[in-house]
Amino acid sequence: MNSRRSLTSATAATMSFLLYICTTVVVTNGELQRFIEPAKSDGSVSFITIGDWGRRGDFNQSKVAYQMGRVGEKIGLDFVVSTGDNFYDNGLFSEYDPNFKESFSNIYTAPSLQKQWYSVLGNHDYRGDSEAQLSSVLREIDSRWICLRSFVVDAELVEIFFVDTTPFVKEYYTEEDGHTYDWRAVPSRNSYVKSLLRDLQASLKRSKATWKIVVGHHAMRSIGHHGDTKELIEELLPIMKEYGVDLYMNGHDHCLEHISDEDSPIQFLTSGAGSKAWRGDVDPTTNNPKSVRFYYDGQGFMSARFTHTDAEIVFYNVFGEVLHKWVTSKQLLLSSV
Repeated sequence: MNSRRSLTSATAATMSFLLYICTTVVVTNGELQRFIEPAKSDGSVSFITIGDWGRRGDFNQSKVAYQMGRVGEKIGLDFVVSTGDNFYDNGLFSEYDPNFKESFSNIYTAPSLQKQWYSVLGNHDYRGDSEAQLSSVLREIDSRWICLRSFVVDAELVEIFFVDTTPFVKEYYTEEDGHTYDWRAVPSRNSYVKSLLRDLQASLKRSKATWKIVVGHHAMRSIGHHGDTKELIEELLPIMKEYGVDLYMNGHDHCLEHISDEDSPIQFLTSGAGSKAWRGDVDPTTNNPKSVRFYYDGQGFMSARFTHTDAEIVFYNVFGEVLHKWVTSKQLLLSSV
């Protein structure tokens, strides 16, 4: 029997917590905090991306979680990326909110998923106590959990830059939105965004990774319900182009999408279908430019595997069936669907 399978969830979680302690690097020179994830012995890195999921197992969250476990075992999962809106409807009310266990610990129980979960906050998370998800108390409850506003995961050949996108969206600061947000850490929208982008630029500038990925909650390009986020296109996208970012991964729209940028190699990948989906909410045939390679309005998730020369992105539905696969090569400088 595989030794990894013989580990109990508790033992695996303890080992994961020790890894977290040993590999966390606090950066003090204006860059984002960095976490180290060593590549496997074959030089590859594999992870699953999931977004908009925390509903106590409802809306097929448990079924998606089961298929994530199966795929995670198959690809040799190294860690999980969460694109935000981690807990519905209004985040957590404190670090002791039972929703944390009911929507996370008790749902993602597969052996392959007992790895670090790197998470950003979504707009729904900001509607509760946004500080709660950042608390070390949650790591004591479940050591897989790592959530910061913005940070970097350094997996050697891949670097993933997590960006707190909710403060970018100007609508959230107005009464027109109809919701209340926890802005304690964001006293000024403009100064917060300016500082974040400055730190992101510094981190991207020093990156020597073969593959650079930016993760945020909000879509930059989307034909789904929410559509494009103009603030990200105006303020974040130019920096991504300047520093050669390959992929942007997000949630927010409750669907799965793959859209190519029209004037750069950047690919926009939406994985926001971790539980409640909006099937039929949008007719993709009415707004489907050539840059849209794939759109699916049901539940599911995405896997990613990288080597020094190749990247493979795969989208799955709630039954674990492959819906779309995209492969690209840095060496050959071409891509295929």
